[in-house]
Amino acid sequence: MSRAAEHCGVSQSAASQHVQEVERRLGVTLLDRTRRPLELTPAGRIYHDFCREILRREEEFLRALEGVKGDVEGTVRVASIYSTGLSEMSHLQEEFSRRYPAATLHVEYMRPEHIYEAVRNDTADLGLVSYPEPNRDVAALPWREEEMFVAVPRAHPFAARAAVEPAELNGSDFIGFDEDLRIRREIDRFFRANSIEVRLAMHFDNIQMIKEAVALGSGISILPARTMQAEIAQGRLAAVKLNAPELLRPVGIVHRKRKKFNRAAQGFLEMLVGSPSPAGRG
Repeated sequence: MSRAAEHCGVSQSAASQHVQEVERRLGVTLLDRTRRPLELTPAGRIYHDFCREILRREEEFLRALEGVKGDVEGTVRVASIYSTGLSEMSHLQEEFSRRYPAATLHVEYMRPEHIYEAVRNDTADLGLVSYPEPNRDVAALPWREEEMFVAVPRAHPFAARAAVEPAELNGSDFIGFDEDLRIRREIDRFFRANSIEVRLAMHFDNIQMIKEAVALGSGISILPARTMQAEIAQGRLAAVKLNAPELLRPVGIVHRKRKKFNRAAQGFLEMLVGSPSPAGRG
């Protein structure tokens, strides 16, 4: 209820009152308030399906209207993980504006589980996630695979090296990801497969914080090379090739199954899957 209120730009109290008013007008209970989290009643599920059908018909109407207008207009709502958004979105927004000057790109940065929720609930047209996983409600499209490098501060002995072997990471102070993230599990699996033991100095839920900790000398890490371009250019980090070609981070595009995109969203999707990566970005 609180997320719905925030999405609609009203207070939680106002959202609750609105639901109660709909229930009074229809003469039914839509939410089972004895459950936590709230659940839909049978009548609530019928009303939910009715509302989804109205939104679907609205999408069809807007697409038909766009066909009459000719120009690609409208807004595409994108939910992105922080690393991809912060390192890529400036370029993507510039390219999108060049191709579709009458359209608008709206981007929000979220944790992966919130991106799937936004896509499923149709508060985002497209999501950009690492290790994309389709499910009953969400489709996943492959976008690219990012090579993982060792991130070290400029003063670290590895910084002068062209590459390091996995075994050389043994005993290092390591800045990792939170345990609930897929990238953490993949790196841990890589460590086990190569009999590597590190000292976990810190862990965070996003790449930006990990890069800051590495730059301050708190340890080293393993990160997608393309996410470190700005810090490398600033002389704050060095990215050293890791001789482990199997260690890649897949990034993909997720959207609600059977989603009918407006022309702006369709254009952005085609731009993502049809354009090569920017030069120098991996």
